[in-house]
Amino acid sequence: MKYILALDQGTTSSRSILFDAKGKVIATAQREFTQYYPKPGWVEHDAEEIWQTQLRTAKEVLKKAKIAAKDIAAIGITNQRETTVAWNKKNGKPICKAIVWQDRRTADFCDQLKARGSHETITLKTGLVVDAYFSATKMRWIFQNVPEAKALAKSGDLAFGTIDSWLLWNLTDGQVHATDVSNASRTMLFNIVHGRWDKDLLKLMAVPETTLPEVKASSGLFGHTTLLGGSIPISGIAGDQQSALFGQVCTQPGMVKNTYGTGCFMLMHTGTKPIASKNNLLTTVAWQLGDGPLEYAVEGSVFIAGAVVQWLRDGLGIIKKSSEIEALAAKVPDTGGVYLVPAFAGLGAPHWDQHARALMCGITRGTTKEHIARAALEGIAYQVADILNAMQADAGVKLRELRVDGGASNNNLLMQFQADLLGVSVVRPVVTETTALGAAYLAGLGVRYWKNLAEIATQWQAERTFKPSMKSAKRQSLTRGWNRALARAQGA
Repeated sequence: MKYILALDQGTTSSRSILFDAKGKVIATAQREFTQYYPKPGWVEHDAEEIWQTQLRTAKEVLKKAKIAAKDIAAIGITNQRETTVAWNKKNGKPICKAIVWQDRRTADFCDQLKARGSHETITLKTGLVVDAYFSATKMRWIFQNVPEAKALAKSGDLAFGTIDSWLLWNLTDGQVHATDVSNASRTMLFNIVHGRWDKDLLKLMAVPETTLPEVKASSGLFGHTTLLGGSIPISGIAGDQQSALFGQVCTQPGMVKNTYGTGCFMLMHTGTKPIASKNNLLTTVAWQLGDGPLEYAVEGSVFIAGAVVQWLRDGLGIIKKSSEIEALAAKVPDTGGVYLVPAFAGLGAPHWDQHARALMCGITRGTTKEHIARAALEGIAYQVADILNAMQADAGVKLRELRVDGGASNNNLLMQFQADLLGVSVVRPVVTETTALGAAYLAGLGVRYWKNLAEIATQWQAERTFKPSMKSAKRQSLTRGWNRALARAQGA
């Protein structure tokens, strides 16, 4: 019996998960790594630490399952997107800390691009809005601020990459510098219509094409690794949200999933033609299977979701463990009028306000930590509702259901409030590790471990459905309160 190994490299931890042919989790290992905040609005990771934690979890998972490299049919990689690594091709060492997707240091440059009118061309070619969120301005910043960068680029020894490229480089011992179409589409340098790096955008951002990885299909052979004891093909790569869409088997146009992780990410599959959003959502590449066409999605991103729970734990000390949040919030029937807008890193879709800041309002002497805990959870749900409303307006259809996954999808209080707020059923699958599962599916298809999409689709099963029960008047009243709080947080 052979297995698929998924490497799930997230914003706060590296995980490895082993799946069998039925898509069942056999073993899992996880390690957190250091978050660096050198200046307000700056967020960094140590790329070397990311690689070491990822490799350790891969070895741990094999040990837990008592299997060897020969028992693994293929490896799939899924990763935090937009986070940017720069390294020296000669020695494989990073030349600076990785700049994380949440980092806002290039916000002013993004404002300059908008003032110049460059944003229209960028959106037309990439499907993205101009924002510090994406990789291109991070690469430009490194190029201009890290002395080593220009010299290495001149000699052809500078490599830029998102986390998938960095892991692939290390797994293949520096033999392969590549990425997949889904990750490339998040850089703000990739033309999603023509499916290649765009020379005009490279010039605009002053990024040499020689520094960038080769772009390949999401499912297909990238290379082999021998670091786990034998030669194993790496045959699937996708950015975490596209991977979760694939893991939720949202392979038909109109199907939608929302992942509740550090941030929240909602994607709707739109087929083989990119659909331009009229409501400030992103158009992105979903994936490419082998020699097939590019497939697309529209996406809405919430920057801070599960991270607000970490803040309650680490910043305020209201809880000792993230898992305590549900029980604490359930001690009160509502927030007592408190709203928490978690704009710690600005606001994502559909507002795109990179200067917004977090805000808590409606506090009285009667406000308790229970109210704050509940307001934090509800703040996640309100942000998701804003995106879904924009998505429905773009698609011109009302959704029948929302498929959910990610850590916070296990929070029943949050899922019920989400269903109530949306007026739509929220469906949680049996396997909520859909980000890793999507990478496993892509890798498995790449080596014919699974024959086709139809075989994969039979594996998806609902574990619980949360049906809306809130009256329309209450939903509208709560939403009005949220919109007032949101307006106060914007442009602060």
